[in-house]
Amino acid sequence: MAIDLARLTQFDTPTISNTIELFEIRPRNEGYMDGRIRACFPEMAPVAGYASTATMRCALARREGDVYASLDEQVRRFAELPGPAMVVFQDLDDPAVAATFGEIMCTTYKAFGAAGLITSGPARDLDQVRRLGFAAFSNGAICSHGYSHIVDLHQTVRVGGIAVRPGELIHADANGVVTIPLEIASEVADAAAEFVKAEGIVLAYLNGGAVNATGFQSARAEMMAEIGALGKRVRSKGAGA
Repeated sequence: MAIDLARLTQFDTPTISNTIELFEIRPRNEGYMDGRIRACFPEMAPVAGYASTATMRCALARREGDVYASLDEQVRRFAELPGPAMVVFQDLDDPAVAATFGEIMCTTYKAFGAAGLITSGPARDLDQVRRLGFAAFSNGAICSHGYSHIVDLHQTVRVGGIAVRPGELIHADANGVVTIPLEIASEVADAAAEFVKAEGIVLAYLNGGAVNATGFQSARAEMMAEIGALGKRVRSKGAGA
């Protein structure tokens, strides 16, 4: 079954994360980036794309060629991915000394169809990138690009406490960044819709006027029963595949 990225982005990242847990395909404390990686533009809608990974250095000058020399190859390799790229940079400098990206890089990535950019390093040109409408995630901001240059492309990187491999499916928004296992990715949106519906039972009760502990307990029990049944359905489907 095809993976509908547009449908996945109808849900926020916490909902996607909660839904993935139902499949019991990985431990609940894995598969998402830690609090060091934050949305540069939290007002933007969720985005999803396939990891185009790279490593970056800014502290030491590149030995030869210009700083954008690898950018040509990087965008050319977007074609190796099954859908829009999510550019994922690991900043190799520790601590980071300069920005991973700015207006030129983000304009390039957007022009070549990328959904967004995630880096373990800092950002810059934030006003310009915001006007582009290009989703970006970083650990802060630094005004200079230093000696920024790409070191490696399409290798496993470590960003926000997790390993990210080329081609991994990523979902990100103001709440953070989560990877979606490809083996369940085509099922996640449908399951997420059911998860949201189940949560709506409690929310409807709480927003419905007069509340009491007994009514709340009953609404919670109904919600948990719906979520439990959903989990059994998605896991049984996987077992039968």
